[in-house]
Amino acid sequence: MTLNYAFDRVIDGCTNHRDEGTWITRGIEEAYRRLHELGHAHSIEVWRDQELVGGMYGVSQGALFCGESMFSRKENASKTALLVFCAEFLHHGGKLIDCQVLNSHTASLGAIEIPRCDYLEHLSRLRQQPLASRFWVPRTLFLPPKVNVFGTFFIGVL
Repeated sequence: MTLNYAFDRVIDGCTNHRDEGTWITRGIEEAYRRLHELGHAHSIEVWRDQELVGGMYGVSQGALFCGESMFSRKENASKTALLVFCAEFLHHGGKLIDCQVLNSHTASLGAIEIPRCDYLEHLSRLRQQPLASRFWVPRTLFLPPKVNVFGTFFIGVL
């Protein structure tokens, strides 16, 4: 797994790998690519034998990460991306990952819903708590031993 190695390929995977279509229009792709160039949007990549088999991308604000989309070409690849990223993010001071909505996929990983007023309070506070800038440097990710990521900071908003 890697962080910020293949942002464009992850966006393409999220856009082109859906039978039911996608909300990611060309304009949205361009906006996220620009956010990535500015250091605000990031990707997590899952590789198997040099092939990109899954990943996710989102936007960071301090100790908050807003996951935007994910994809899998192999079973559980996007779940792996989310779990390993969660462990790494938590280990480096991240506090909350906004999963947008609670669904069976995110719930299976421990996501919970919180009331909107609580979310807005977290948002206001956490976006002011910076992570070390080196956290987002492109690198290989590993699941640290003895890290419990379940129920820690996955959020879906009511």
